[in-house]
Amino acid sequence: MSISQLARSIAESPTLSLNEQARLLREKGEAVIHLGIGEPKNKAPINAILQSAAKLTAGDIKYTPVDGTPSLKKAIIRYTEENYDRLVGPENVIVSAGAKQSLYNLLFTLLNPQDEVILLAPYWVSYPEMIKMVYGRPVIVASEDGRFIPRMEDIERAVSSYTRAIIVNSPNNPSGAVYPESFIADIVAFCEARGIYLIMDDIYHKLVFDGNVAVPAYRYTKRDIESTKIITINGISKLYGMTGFRIGWTVASRALSAVMINVQSQTTSCTSILLQAAAEGALTGLQSAVDALRLMLENNRNVMMQELGSLNGVKTVKPGGTFYCLPDFRAYSSDSVALSRFLLSKALVVTVPGKEFGMEGHLRLSYATTVKDVKQGVERITWALDPSSPNEIYIGERKLVRDWL
Repeated sequence: MSISQLARSIAESPTLSLNEQARLLREKGEAVIHLGIGEPKNKAPINAILQSAAKLTAGDIKYTPVDGTPSLKKAIIRYTEENYDRLVGPENVIVSAGAKQSLYNLLFTLLNPQDEVILLAPYWVSYPEMIKMVYGRPVIVASEDGRFIPRMEDIERAVSSYTRAIIVNSPNNPSGAVYPESFIADIVAFCEARGIYLIMDDIYHKLVFDGNVAVPAYRYTKRDIESTKIITINGISKLYGMTGFRIGWTVASRALSAVMINVQSQTTSCTSILLQAAAEGALTGLQSAVDALRLMLENNRNVMMQELGSLNGVKTVKPGGTFYCLPDFRAYSSDSVALSRFLLSKALVVTVPGKEFGMEGHLRLSYATTVKDVKQGVERITWALDPSSPNEIYIGERKLVRDWL
């Protein structure tokens, strides 16, 4: 079989691969604990379900405009005004099949072959692969102080004549770090001055803890939506825990949006009207579901930090938001892929290798699960790695004895 060089260069999604391994183990009756997936246990908001069901009951399931239904775009416009203090019009919004497609459409629109996009490590696993899929070049800038926040001077040094955009994801997947307000102000000023697009992946922007907020980048520009270099991507997957509904959107200038509409029209045509109705319901319904999810995640974060605190040698920066933390496991192994496989085979715990996020020696752990799973998952990891922990453990109905330390 002959396949393209580009297709061969694209890495498999590690999270999807681990999810499949976990599914197969569970089908065999194994007591797997999943600390890898970014998917809360909450139910979709009732208004989202009702509005989607109303469309289905009416049988009016047809094409929609490529850029989204007018009523959903109206809800996104209002959401943007309320949460970003930014007035935009329908021509500035394009609805896509998840924030992932929104970002791909945008990169396809912006990049020529060999154009560079700066990624701040740790970064979401799909960023570099999507950049490569449109023949761009990812340029990685890592933080040096262990807080997962890069320095502006390092970003400035990484910029070249080929730099087209910088992607900022705050709160950050995989670290949970919330970038300081001063950093957001500085990077907005830098991008506006240098004519570089600042792509804000705001998919977790309301899932912030300890009474803090993730400040919108728009706060630090005096330019309007047509002239600013800021482009915002958001969606319903994380904010409402509606991961399977696959609705995201981009807010950008009319000129960029028009090109992205052309791109989407030649790929997916439009997003399902059922899913758009659900997204509209979520955005226009009671927002108590968002607060409930945030409070649940904050509690789970606290439990995760408490449990990890008893694991000798592991260093963890307390997440300021999202579903994730990114502990440093280099006291046990510098090969995060091998360590993740080891924990799945020995302790039946799913983790995600930090290597995939540009942070070798770390593991991403998700606390978007139950408190019970968080506690038992860390207990199993401790048993598998820490020689000072008890030598025996019950996993499911089986008593296991550690014989490798």
